[in-house]
Amino acid sequence: MQTDLNKLIEQYRSELYDNVLPFWLENSIDNEFGGYFTCLDREGKVFDTDKFIWLQGREVWLLSMLYNNVEKRQEWLDAAVKGGEFLKKYGHDGDFNWYFSTTREGKPLVEPYNIFSYTFATMAFGQLAKATGNKEYEEIARKTWDRILSKTDNPKGKWNKLHPGTRPLKNFALPMILCNLVLEIQHLLDDSMLKTTTDAFLKEVMGDFMRPELGGLVVENVMQDGTLCDCFEGRHMNPGHAIEAMWFIMDLGKKLGRPELIEKAKDTALLMAEYGWDKEFGGIFYFMDLKGCPPQELEWDQKLWWVHIETLISMIKGYALTGDERCLRWFERIHDYTWEHFKDHEYREWFGYLNRRGEVLMPLKGGKWKGCFHVPRGLYQVWQTLEYIRSERPDLAAKMPEILKTV
Repeated sequence: MQTDLNKLIEQYRSELYDNVLPFWLENSIDNEFGGYFTCLDREGKVFDTDKFIWLQGREVWLLSMLYNNVEKRQEWLDAAVKGGEFLKKYGHDGDFNWYFSTTREGKPLVEPYNIFSYTFATMAFGQLAKATGNKEYEEIARKTWDRILSKTDNPKGKWNKLHPGTRPLKNFALPMILCNLVLEIQHLLDDSMLKTTTDAFLKEVMGDFMRPELGGLVVENVMQDGTLCDCFEGRHMNPGHAIEAMWFIMDLGKKLGRPELIEKAKDTALLMAEYGWDKEFGGIFYFMDLKGCPPQELEWDQKLWWVHIETLISMIKGYALTGDERCLRWFERIHDYTWEHFKDHEYREWFGYLNRRGEVLMPLKGGKWKGCFHVPRGLYQVWQTLEYIRSERPDLAAKMPEILKTV
């Protein structure tokens, strides 16, 4: 890894500006029907035209966020509005229940069972409203937020295929993403709503799912009463999810002025990275079983792009906010693995799926699950955090070359 801070900052900034963003802006925009293509092969050619609502929302959010926070580029705003208008017209059932997918033209394909279509629509319209001043976009974000809050006890609603009452589990993913969502739309929430929801989500993430009896490990599923369950779902571990959640918690801790929360999140990210690291081949496992039993997911040992990018964010934030040198050492380890294995040195954007040995499994750059989100968001977050270290924490900046020499 480059130990010169200025060069490291430029590495992340230029990768975002010169490689990743141009890939999506040139290849994903559907100029005929609106919205975005996300199923793109290695070179950026479209191989399927179905539109997945959560990925549409993610791209609207990403472009709007960059417009709001980095640079007022009209190209970014125009592309964001194109996606927002498609979502407004075709992404929901008229009552802000957001479909999982549509055809290219916008005809519904999969019913609105997936709560993450709702969360990313809220993020998208929250940022798009800020970028445009459009009150209609703001109202869509508010109404969808209300929909989410009404569904927290049963996110899938009538599309839940589980038999009620036998094994009432709750999942980590929703309270985790809501810890980030409240910060994304804080400009739309009054202080009372912000405090009430933040307290509730933090209690779940740092209470129900973080388990002291497991040394602080974060589990993916617990019973509704907060107890552990010895079943496939109850033993299911997703290290990347937990690590990603911890930078959300660090951001909340900074916003709320709670350094103890930042410290706890940083320690948990370190714990989960150590737990999930593949000591034979390197990289972080996708899924694990709490008791070391055979995981039910056949893809359990794959190495995924988002897991490693989110770990980069958590580790550099951990260093920036606490000065813990262990975070910087982990940042170095993950940086080297990520840039060596996920970056495509021949074509733009990054690979998403590797086998356990770190070899590319699928050369696609986007699909049903990978879109214009984790890579550009990660590059932005790391770039901005490194800028923060350079400008606000010169003491930490000065230590970086010496610490990284010892890795």
